[in-house]
Amino acid sequence: MLRRYPDTSHVRLRTIKSTFQAEGALCAATLYLPQDADPDQALPAILMLGGWGSIQRAMTSSYTHSFVEAGFAVMEFDYPGWGDSGGFPRQDINPWRRTRVADTALAHLKAQPMVAANRITLWGTSFGGGHVVDLASQHPELKGAVIQVPMLDGLAATMATPPLRMLKMSTLGLIDFLKPGTPICVPTLSREGEFGTMDRDGAWEAMELALAAWEGYGYDNRVTARSLYTMPFYRPWQRLKDVKIPMLMIGATGDTVAPFVSDKVHRVGNPHIEVIEIDANHFDPYFDPLFPKMLALQMKFLLRS
Repeated sequence: MLRRYPDTSHVRLRTIKSTFQAEGALCAATLYLPQDADPDQALPAILMLGGWGSIQRAMTSSYTHSFVEAGFAVMEFDYPGWGDSGGFPRQDINPWRRTRVADTALAHLKAQPMVAANRITLWGTSFGGGHVVDLASQHPELKGAVIQVPMLDGLAATMATPPLRMLKMSTLGLIDFLKPGTPICVPTLSREGEFGTMDRDGAWEAMELALAAWEGYGYDNRVTARSLYTMPFYRPWQRLKDVKIPMLMIGATGDTVAPFVSDKVHRVGNPHIEVIEIDANHFDPYFDPLFPKMLALQMKFLLRS
C-alpha cells in the first residue's frame, strides 16, 4: 500500500499558543480554532494525545485540521522534556507521569475562551490511546473518547520485540537507569531491521513522509533507554472496565508495534466502548489511502456522541 500524507492545506484555522505548568515543567500547547468562529461562541473541543515519541503536529495535523473544519476547537501539547516544552531529562517517557500531565492539559483546555468545558472529547493514538483510557476512567463528565491503534498492553508490546533487540534494549536501559549524568538515548524510529524502539510497520517511512509534509519542521528522533523499562508494566486495558463515557476504539489487526489485544478488550465487555477492527498496521491510519476511512469513522462518532 503506497502511503501519502493527507493534504488538509485548504482548512482555514486560527492558532493560539499557550503554556501550562505540569510536573515541574512549563508545557507548550496549541489551540486550533475555525478561522471564522464567533469569539463569543463556546465550541465543542478535542484534547489530542500523541504517541510514544510524539510531539505536536507529528503525524496528527491531518486529524487536527479535519476536526477544526468540522467545527471543533482542538488542543495539542508537548509532554515535559519533549518538543517545545521545558523539563528534564529530555526525551524521557514515564506513562504515569504523562497521564498526570494530560490531566493538567485537560484542565487547561477547559479554561480556554471559546471552549465549551462540558463538551470535551479525548482523542489518543498509539501510546496516547492508553493515556486516554486512564483519563476517561477518571473523568465521567467528559463527552467521549476516541482511540486509534491504541497501546493497551505494554507487556504484549514488549513480547512482540525480537529477542536479541529486547536483550540489547534491556541492557542499555539498565545501564541508563543506574548510571549518573546524561541519559543514554536510543533511536525512537529506525529502518526495518535496524536498532530502534520502532522499526516495524513502515515506521521510518512514516516519519519521513510526515517530515516532508512539514518542511523545515525538525524532530529529535531519540528516547532515553530507561524509558523502555516502563513499557511492560503499563497495561491500560485493565482500566477499560472503569470507563463510563462513550468511547470509540479502532484497533489494527496487522499492528506489530502495539499489538491490538482484542481478546482482552472483548473480555472486559464494557458496553460504553464501541470496538472496530481494521485490516491495517500501526502507522497506516495517519496516511492515505486509509486516512479518509479512519476520519469518517471518527467523525460519525464525534457528531453523535
